[in-house]
Amino acid sequence: MSETKICNNCVMDTTDPKISFNISGVCSYCINFKNKILPSWDNSGKNYHILEKLADQIKKEGTNKEFDCIIGISGGVDSSYLVYLAKKKLNLRPLIFHVDAGWNSKLAVENIEKIVDKLKLELHTEVVFWPEMKNLQLSFFKAQVPHIDTPQDHAFFASIYNYAYKHKIKYILNGGNFSTECIREPLEWHYHASDLYHIKKIHSQFGTLPLKKFPLAGIFKYKLYYRFLNGIRVIQPLNYIKYIKEKAVDELKQKFNWQSYSHKHYESRFTKFYEGYWLPKKFGYDKRKAHFSSLILTNQMKRYDALNKLKTLPYDQAYIQDDFKYIANKLVISTDELQNIMNGKNRSFRDYPSHYHIINLFIKILNFFNVEKKIIR
Repeated sequence: MSETKICNNCVMDTTDPKISFNISGVCSYCINFKNKILPSWDNSGKNYHILEKLADQIKKEGTNKEFDCIIGISGGVDSSYLVYLAKKKLNLRPLIFHVDAGWNSKLAVENIEKIVDKLKLELHTEVVFWPEMKNLQLSFFKAQVPHIDTPQDHAFFASIYNYAYKHKIKYILNGGNFSTECIREPLEWHYHASDLYHIKKIHSQFGTLPLKKFPLAGIFKYKLYYRFLNGIRVIQPLNYIKYIKEKAVDELKQKFNWQSYSHKHYESRFTKFYEGYWLPKKFGYDKRKAHFSSLILTNQMKRYDALNKLKTLPYDQAYIQDDFKYIANKLVISTDELQNIMNGKNRSFRDYPSHYHIINLFIKILNFFNVEKKIIR
């Protein structure tokens, strides 16, 4: 097995099999950030006036409506700060939308309540039908693929798109941003949650319950039908402000008594297990590399500090046995069964039918027209 090669500028490495390096040892992600993202984005907040104009447009189109936009909230820092920004700084009237997929941590629930209550906003919680959620997730476990979080991710975005369409809400605001997410995890680590064909194929092979109540919306439905034919527009306001993660956390703590998590996305107990244990233990993939590299490129973390943090395990050894047992019990399998799955032969999304080539072509077109700026491969 060849030695892992790491970028000289960030901490992405050859655990991404398609990464490339220039003669100076700088990786393709860093080069893409410099050539495609930086020319039209910076983290100074100088484009805030564009966001103000967008907000004015949203308010104008939302006149005489109960809500002028919808925001999905997980309890994490990005979505929490976005809600605060939309209400207090942009004076929007958002409906706050939360999807309960059965894995919320107690801390996430408390953080959501603090934000919503203090801002006097209305919260709509969509509860995913647990028997189908569980069955679909177990299907992905049995498929032995890295991306076992795909069912939960799909439920999140499908629910909010379907709701916005049904209730004629034209603007969806989300917490996606370049400041903390300018590097997207490779598809080998986390395949497209929007590939409904892929999801259904894995479920047809390993699932036992039909998906009658589970929220579904494939990429062509939400990218083409909802957006272009029905005028639903997705906006990422955090890209227009000076968004520094640690400052955002401090502000949330000060104003809402919001509490932080040990790492990005750990507001979900399932995602914590998936990113902290399943991926690194079974596949050798550590999502912190992408998360830290994004912060390095946006001057929020030193590479030296990132390398030191990566020397530590992404999960707490004192609690992993309890977490392992919790996941097994929640999925109604024994810990031995879960361990047998962990020990099974690793698979990739490429081992199952998908719309990868179609989606990849679509992404290449978006890249060509500079609509999509991140590397997605």
